[in-house]
Amino acid sequence: MEAWRAHDLLWVSGLPDGASLPAWLDAAWLAAAPLVVRRASTSPGRIPVGARGMLRSERQACEVDAAAVVRRVTPETVARMPLPDLSCAALDALRQVAPLLDATGWAWGPTGGVGFALASRLPVLRPDSDLDLVLRMAAPPDAVQAEALRAIAATVTACRLDLQIDTGHGGFAYAEWAAGRGRVLLKTDHGPVLTATPWEPA
Repeated sequence: MEAWRAHDLLWVSGLPDGASLPAWLDAAWLAAAPLVVRRASTSPGRIPVGARGMLRSERQACEVDAAAVVRRVTPETVARMPLPDLSCAALDALRQVAPLLDATGWAWGPTGGVGFALASRLPVLRPDSDLDLVLRMAAPPDAVQAEALRAIAATVTACRLDLQIDTGHGGFAYAEWAAGRGRVLLKTDHGPVLTATPWEPA
């Protein structure tokens, strides 16, 4: 089984290849900034990743060789990192929901800008940053678990919450599932799939 999953943060040696890289994505930046694993199909030994810079406009999809990875940090590891002495809506919301998420017993962690900032200690968070989280759920929630999820989602009011449910077969937005539309858009390594059974292989 591969050692990486979507949302994992990877530090690599050298620059990603096979793509025309923007000027901000240089060796100096990659020495400090991790790449984030994204969902896509690749050839064996290759990892689909995304790079992010200091600005929201600075995003780049690319690939790296697995052999180039020198460090890997998972969202679950980020969830155990001490929070900086910094007040912003996304971090304040994380302080609120972390105990509730821990109480569910599911593996979880921050992703997006918050995860990136906590893992790298780079100052990328802004007053209007979202709180992105991934929650690992191998089976549909029962009634008690579903209520716990609703309470967690309702707790975050100071910023936008993007809670992604990772079923092991892909990931989908909790808000979409909670809306009761019957089907959700499951993001997989082979593309998005509209499905009513996100816990089953697409």
